[in-house]
Amino acid sequence: PFSQPSADGTGMVPKGHAMAIQQAIGVIAVISPWNHPSAMITRNVGPALAAGCSVVIKPSELTPLTALAIQGLAYQAGIPEHVIQVVTPDTAGTPAVGLELCQNPRIRHISFTGSTAVGKLLMQQSASTVKRLSMELGGNAPFIVFEDADVDQAVEAGVASKFRNAGQTCVCVPIDS
Repeated sequence: PFSQPSADGTGMVPKGHAMAIQQAIGVIAVISPWNHPSAMITRNVGPALAAGCSVVIKPSELTPLTALAIQGLAYQAGIPEHVIQVVTPDTAGTPAVGLELCQNPRIRHISFTGSTAVGKLLMQQSASTVKRLSMELGGNAPFIVFEDADVDQAVEAGVASKFRNAGQTCVCVPIDS
């Protein structure tokens, strides 16, 4: 439905025009996990800033200093103050902060990386404000070895994957595979 044969019959050409418009939607909340905190925060904050959005980061209570360091570096790089905010509750305060981020109408989008159970909870809590959500939920990476594979190399790769970051990443080989 989006293309048609070319006039010379050698291929396909698009029908009509497609246009993407990038515009700020408002404040983005980034809720990040403890494993790989710099990567998880920056890969969500960068696009938000590029689109013109301000960001509230809620890092894991186990890695708050990483988020604070990223905020400091952003300010040193010229990002205006108050464009990136960090909230660092302890374990007991995390559910209340999550609920506030989900139900506050000034937060327009939530980006979450973490467990499926928490992702479901955030979706439920965000329903009343119909927030935009992007989630990377708890993974379970399969480890498939094909018949023609180098078995020694596959074993080495599987062991390396299993113990990557102490087995605490979504791409680690699960214990039961």
